[in-house]
Formats: sequence, C-alpha cells, structure tokens
Amino acid sequence: MSVLRALLFTAALAATVGASSPATKAAELLVGNKSADTVWRLSLRDGRRIGEFRTGEAPHEIAVAPDGRSAVVTNYGEAKTGSTLSVLDLVGGTPTRSIDLGQHGAPHGLRFLPDGRRVLVTTEASASVLIVDVGTGEIEREIEVGAGTGHMIAVSPDGQAAYLTKIQAGTVSRIDLEAGTKTVERPAGKGAEGVAVRPDGAEVWVTNREDGTLTVHDPRTLAVKRRMSSKGFPIRVVFSADGTLAFVTNARAATLAVFNARTKVPVATVSLSRDDMTYQPTMLGNAALPIGVVAAADRPRAYVAISGGDRIAVIDTQRWQVIDYWVTGREPDALGIVAD
Repeated sequence: MSVLRALLFTAALAATVGASSPATKAAELLVGNKSADTVWRLSLRDGRRIGEFRTGEAPHEIAVAPDGRSAVVTNYGEAKTGSTLSVLDLVGGTPTRSIDLGQHGAPHGLRFLPDGRRVLVTTEASASVLIVDVGTGEIEREIEVGAGTGHMIAVSPDGQAAYLTKIQAGTVSRIDLEAGTKTVERPAGKGAEGVAVRPDGAEVWVTNREDGTLTVHDPRTLAVKRRMSSKGFPIRVVFSADGTLAFVTNARAATLAVFNARTKVPVATVSLSRDDMTYQPTMLGNAALPIGVVAAADRPRAYVAISGGDRIAVIDTQRWQVIDYWVTGREPDALGIVAD
C-alpha cells in the first residue's frame, strides 16, 4: 500500500470511528438553568462543563430520548408566558431547534413515549396534555384534562397510560393514551406535584407538597394504597432503575428522602444544605431549594439540583452522603442523564 493510500485509509477509519462516537461517548448530566435560559452538559466523571445549549425562556423540564441522541426541553417562560419546546442535538451539537405549541402555553411536564419519537407535554394555559412528534414538530393529539393546574406527568412502562398531577386540585389523573381521554381523577393530597411510575408498572407515587406526604396509588383505579410522611415540601419523586428505591426531594427541608419502594420503609435522609454556601432568592426565600433529582443506573450516585445555590449535589447512594457540589448556571432545576 502506498503512503498516500495508507493516509487516505487512516483518514477514512478515523471518520468511521467519529461517526460511531455516540456509542462510546462519556456519560453526562443535563442541567436546565431556569434563570439563564440554558441547558448545561456536565461530565458525570467530575462535573466539568463540556457543553451548553441555548433554550427558550425559563426551561423547566428535560426529557432524554431513549437512544440518547437528543433531548427535549419545556420552555415554561417567566410568568407562564412560554409556548415552545427546545430540541437538543446531543450527538452533532447542532443549534437548538424550536417547536411552537401555539395556543398551548406554559408547557411544563414532559416525558418521552417508549417509541422514542414522540413526547407527552402538559400545558397549563390550555389545561391539556399534548402528544408531539419531535421530528416533525407536529402536535398529534390534544387531550383536555380540566382545571386544577396539571403540572407533572409520568408514563406507564408500556406507554398505554399517563399519570398527571394537579397542584391546585391536589389530584392525580389517569390518561388512556390510545383513546386520548382522561379516564379517572382521584385525590392525592394538597399540592400534588411530583409523580413517578414504578419501573414494573405496579404503582404510581405522588408527592403532595402542602401535606408533606407521599401517596402510593393503584395504576388503574388510582385508589390510595399507602400514605407516608415526607416532611418539608416534597416536590419530586423518582425511582432507581431497578425499582427498589424511591428518591424524594423535600424543598423546604432541603433534604433527600429515600424509601424502600417495596416495603415503603424510609432508608435514609440526606441533608442538602450547607452553612458555608450563599443562597439566592427562591420561592421559599433565600434557601437551598432542592428540586430536580435523578439516579444513575450504572453507578452508585444520585444528583439533586440545588436551585437556590446554583449547584448539583452529588450523593453517594451506598454511604448516603453528599460527596461533591458541582457548579451550574443560574437556578438549576430539571435534570437528565445521558448514558455512556
């Protein structure tokens, strides 16, 4: 082989390796900075910022596509004035693409459907849940859910049902996604906000921030099976990938409460505030205000957005200790993990 042909072969091989890099790229944490209109990309190795996307005004929630190639952000807007989604290219890093939701203002709750092609979006201004095709930007279906401030949403593992919390009504609703209708709405607790479906689909968990409680619901009837205490404004709940643990952020208490998802027994309570950290004004005053939380599937770590401190608390889930604080943009809230 000539020297020239060898160089051309090497260049072609390098191009091929580059094209396959999404399968080998390092894991990262996406952080939505509400008051900076950005999403930061942080390395999960050390918290170093490795990229940034511009978004619409006041990004509130992030959903990462199942294939890890893209993410979607709801742009809630200041004073609920937003009406767009931002689509982030996590592979090529192309500029942010916007999806206009028209009359459906104040988009907030957000989840990908299992097909990885469409997302569910709650829109407070129109009291609706939308099914949006991410690729085309088309609103495929508008589902009316009624008054009460539908805020957060979760999806069953099979993608047949969605579960919507309403803060003002204090309820949780079940939506039949095939029929496109709300089938049942039941009381959860005052200020019902956070919602998650256990990975096996057997239970729906809701955080009731005004009550300081966590309710466990039957996924079909939404009857309350269990009510637990989680004092201090519980605002979000997520499960570990294997479904054995539930993580709850208590915004006023500045703690992460951890429950055994099978027995419902508390496992740990992790303090997230620091005396030597200066906190910015939040809806709860100058406070830590932890909100978003995600748990890694491939390492013993959980990550919590400290909105008032412009930091991510990194938690060792074997020792139940905060082991680091990573710097973010102004007012971090929504989080998403992009796997290796």
